[in-house]
Amino acid sequence: MDSSKLNISMDSISSGLRAHLRVLKLAKKPSREEFLTIAKVAGIGILAIGIMGFIIYIAMVEIPKLV
Repeated sequence: MDSSKLNISMDSISSGLRAHLRVLKLAKKPSREEFLTIAKVAGIGILAIGIMGFIIYIAMVEIPKLV
């Protein structure tokens, strides 16, 4: 591997690390209220997807047995 390719890969790694560090510096720990709100929304989303999956299961597997 020649030194120009090594330099380019080191530069790309370095810039990627700088971008990640910038994001980490801007991030903050959520408050308890903020965390609970996010948890409730995520829980509702998971529940909705589960219900839709169950409905699709019933429609595709159980209903044809009855017909």
